[in-house]
Amino acid sequence: MAHAGGGGRDLTRAFGVVAGRVALRDGDEVVFPDTDDADLRAALAAPELNPLIELGRDAWRAALECDGSRVLLSACEPSLPVRIGDYVDFYASEDHATNFARIFRPGQPALHENWRRIPVGYHGRTSSIVVSGTPVRRPGGVLGPDSAGATRALDLECELGFVCAPPDEIFGVVIVNDWSARDIQRFEYVPLGPFLGKSFATSISAWVVPWEALERARVGARPQEPEPAPHLRSARGQALDVDLEIELNGEVISRPNAQGVYWTPTQMVAHLTSGGVSLRAGDLFASGTISGSTPGTEGSLAEIARGERWLEDGDEVVLRGRAGQVELGEVRGRVLPAQRPDDE
Repeated sequence: MAHAGGGGRDLTRAFGVVAGRVALRDGDEVVFPDTDDADLRAALAAPELNPLIELGRDAWRAALECDGSRVLLSACEPSLPVRIGDYVDFYASEDHATNFARIFRPGQPALHENWRRIPVGYHGRTSSIVVSGTPVRRPGGVLGPDSAGATRALDLECELGFVCAPPDEIFGVVIVNDWSARDIQRFEYVPLGPFLGKSFATSISAWVVPWEALERARVGARPQEPEPAPHLRSARGQALDVDLEIELNGEVISRPNAQGVYWTPTQMVAHLTSGGVSLRAGDLFASGTISGSTPGTEGSLAEIARGERWLEDGDEVVLRGRAGQVELGEVRGRVLPAQRPDDE
């Protein structure tokens, strides 16, 4: 899979933050946009995308058209592009849910009765969200009834993330790695769901691809049977045909595609806001692990290696995404050893 900085120029700009201000990725260059509009200029000077997001869709389009000084992408060190107030991770891939149930709950039904009625998910820990390139420390926790220590089952999860705008819009898309400690998760997640096995790190790509740039990537959503809850029927929307790629230590180990995800992005937004709350600029939700039903399309190491291999200290994981000629970029992270008591 081609990626930013190699094998061709991107045809779509993406938003990010470089050197403490808003920037645009434009192929193998970064543009620091300038404008005569006072409100837009102030938003572009901010150290995060939130003020720009709050200005609305017309401002986003105007910003994408701005020119300015340029530097090489390879010379830049992007930072976390948005200030994230809330983070929700859904569990929207039926293939992943089915694959995972066979591993974690053998002999039990793959899906609970609510799974096809509503998009299920959990609230994540926003302070642990980091930008691509940030190392990830192996976490510790309770591994079982009489066992505690550093996780021995560190995993990756290949996902799409959606940066939100008020009151119920999607501003753009990122690649997400929802790092997971499976032994901690296995012991703690019943009956309430993920907690410390998921809260130590979530990595996102540095560049936010505008939602409108993925217009040509939108495809018919898969059938939903039985009918979902009423507020989800009119919000059906479309799925995204996005090719994803998982690389471990320089070797591609899987290539999932997002179009088979059961719940669409607009349905996830509808469910997020169905309780009466509005989205804020910079809120983030993720799809959950994106997997296919055939070998070579799994979205986590648990599915790929069937529990026979987990991430080791020093391993580097790179997730990439592309939708036709639209480059979604990459999210990269290297595993650091668990922190020793004398390091505290």
